[in-house]
Amino acid sequence: MDITGSTGNTGGKRLAAAVVMRKGLVLLVRRSETERFLPRVWGVPCGKLEPGESPEDGVLRELKEETGLLGEVVRKVGESSFVSEYRGQEIKNCQDNFLVSPLSRHITLPEPDQEHRWLSPADLHTVDIDDYNVDIVRQALTNF
Repeated sequence: MDITGSTGNTGGKRLAAAVVMRKGLVLLVRRSETERFLPRVWGVPCGKLEPGESPEDGVLRELKEETGLLGEVVRKVGESSFVSEYRGQEIKNCQDNFLVSPLSRHITLPEPDQEHRWLSPADLHTVDIDDYNVDIVRQALTNF
């Protein structure tokens, strides 16, 4: 689904994010330094939906790709949006955010310079996490 950006051009992306919680802790993953968008920043597993893919299916696929974890969607907790630049054009990105329960335990990250941590909500700011990701976690905790 394309969304009109602030410049009037289409090309927005649909995304889905997973707030994975286990025993009161939230899973955060540090992005690789090779990422173009927010390198080395911590956040929840998230990614673009494939054409025709439901947000629920997409969030579980992204979770598997980014962490190796299998998961189960508990519920949708909210939505977020942000504007980014793609090929010189501003586009609006819309994201569905889900609370996800892990069905497996072994985490495998795609890049060797990535890291993961299970943190209490009070400890989120002990890592380099942006306000956007903190808000996603807060959405999940509001209805936890």
